[in-house]
Amino acid sequence: MAVTSADHDSRSARRLMLVHAHPDDESINNGVTMARYVDEGAAVTLVTCTLGEEGEVLVPDLAHLAAEHSDVLGEHRLVELKAAMDILGVSDYVRLGGDHRFRDSGMAWAADGRATARDVLREGIFWTTDLLEAANELVTLIRDRRPQVLITYNEVGGYGHPDHIQAHRVAMYAYQLAAMPHYRPDLGAAWQIDRLLWTAMSESRLREGLRALRAAGDTDTFGGLDPEGPLGPMAAPDDAISVEIDGAAWVARKMDAMRAHATQITPDGQFFAGIEVLGEAMWAHEYYLLAAGVAYPGDDWAHDVFAGLDVAD
Repeated sequence: MAVTSADHDSRSARRLMLVHAHPDDESINNGVTMARYVDEGAAVTLVTCTLGEEGEVLVPDLAHLAAEHSDVLGEHRLVELKAAMDILGVSDYVRLGGDHRFRDSGMAWAADGRATARDVLREGIFWTTDLLEAANELVTLIRDRRPQVLITYNEVGGYGHPDHIQAHRVAMYAYQLAAMPHYRPDLGAAWQIDRLLWTAMSESRLREGLRALRAAGDTDTFGGLDPEGPLGPMAAPDDAISVEIDGAAWVARKMDAMRAHATQITPDGQFFAGIEVLGEAMWAHEYYLLAAGVAYPGDDWAHDVFAGLDVAD
């Protein structure tokens, strides 16, 4: 679903863009952030790079949709995405280059527990697509939507999924190219994004939650993570974090948006497993690292992704 340039002329002066690999990533990582800024009148654009065609189907009655069967999971996940965006209030959500332009690459698990690329790769997948080709599609969207803030993954895509890593690379490259006045003027007038953010988890908050879970006897939620041990690249030291969004007012909508992605997230699955101990608060806070652009004012965490930017309300 796309919004035309004319529609954007009357939108809020505050504009936020998020770049994600598959449907459901946006709700898990940024559900309260998206809902908050929609409610505050900001323009929120979600760019999803693939349809998630290779995702595991967790609903037995829908197993026939999977890639190894009828291979129509992508279309079904678009329906789930629409439902999630309706819940969060986001009306401008598009696929990079259009539906089916880039296919979900799938993933495997490496010996160290991180996601990695599969041994056998299909043609047309996002992981192996030409970086400039994909970045040019995002340059067009950036120059049209003109966001002041862009959110995407860190350099390892959070946990190593090849499509997350590629989405990171595409976003970083397009961020630079979109601002160059003489680069591909046919893709629109140059636009400099003020601030680029990476999603993260707070190391201290994650350790605190893990301690509470383990003390309650829950060894399954975030299984394999020791509250006193290494937490992996998704967790960032608190002094590296620039922004905390306290989403207590929007977390219920985030949880409902996650449930809307029913083939990927089940009510009794890992994403909801810790709620009995930690409550919905475990999903209410979203954190961001400043990757590039205008620094935040002050030394403490900011609580607004636009803080310190010269944008009119």
